[in-house]
This record gives sequence, structure tokens and C-alpha cells, in this order.
Amino acid sequence: MSVEELLDQYGTTYAEQAGIRLRDKPAPLYQLLVLSTLLSAPIRAETATKAARELFHAGYRTPAHMKDATWQQRVDALGRGGYVRYDETTATRLGDGAELLLTRWSGDLRRIRDNKSRVRAHLQEFPGIGEVGADIFCREAQAVWPELRPCFDKRALDSARQRGLPHNADELAGLVRDDRVAVLAAALIRADLDE
Repeated sequence: MSVEELLDQYGTTYAEQAGIRLRDKPAPLYQLLVLSTLLSAPIRAETATKAARELFHAGYRTPAHMKDATWQQRVDALGRGGYVRYDETTATRLGDGAELLLTRWSGDLRRIRDNKSRVRAHLQEFPGIGEVGADIFCREAQAVWPELRPCFDKRALDSARQRGLPHNADELAGLVRDDRVAVLAAALIRADLDE
């Protein structure tokens, strides 16, 4: 499969699917953190993105709004998105994560940008964000944080190898414009999940 075919068939980021207009601003970056938390659970990506849209539709687009929502309001929004198996645990994690972001980082994820390796470590301090969640966040955030580029996690690189594409991050990124690296990373993950 060529890069063009891959992008034509699977070239939508998860942030786009969740309705996040990703920019280097506090609210969209927080929404990406929420989405990364939801995608970290062993649940379908479509369910996680739908649940994220429900949370955002309910007004929980910033850490302050997420923290101010009751646990039950968060559970209800997750339930409307079909995120029912992990709704109670995730509702708690989202509230605790919002509190952490507000108290430690003044509600602004841009404060964790000091260097690539520390970004991942800082992300993993948030409840529900482990290595997979940090991979998801960085894979998508590279669209607005160029210092993360190229960011292809092991799963994306394995997907590239299976499709006969370079499985070195720099070579793979060289196949597209800088502003399309995040889209290529998402396309590789989507193609892998589609199988």
C-alpha cells in the first residue's frame, strides 16, 4: 500500500474524529488529553471518540469545567457516548486529572513541553495515562508541537513495516510534509486496527 493510498483511506486523526480543532492552546490540548485517556482503555476507538464528543458537548472542554462537573455528570456523558464498561473509573480519572492539571500546571499543558522525553513522563503522571496514552497524545500533538516530530510509536512502525513502508521514524516522516506526519501516524494505526 502506498502512502497516498494509506492517507486516502485512513487519513483522519483521532482528534479530528472527536471534533477537536487541535491548536497549541490550553483548551484543545486538554481535550486531546481527555481523548488520550479514553483511548487508553481497552475499548474501540470509535467508542472513545464518541464519548469524547459527548463530554465536550456537555461543556467539559477545559480542566476547570471537567473538575466542576459532578462525577455523575461525567458518568452520564460517557454513557451517552457508549463508554459504559469503564465509565465510573474513567469519570474519576478525568476529575482527578483535571485537578492535577489545574494545580500543578495552571491548567495549561504547554507547560510540560520542555523536552520530548519529559513530555511523556509528565503525561504519565495523569490518571489513566500510561505508556499507550502518552504515545497517543504525542502522536496527535506532533501536529502542533513540532519538537515531538517525528513521533511514530511501536505500533505505527510495525504497521508501516507490514505495508512495505520504511519502519524508521525519520525515513517514514520524510515521505510526507511536516504538517502531515501526525495524519500519517494516525493512518498507520487505523490501518492496523482495521485488520
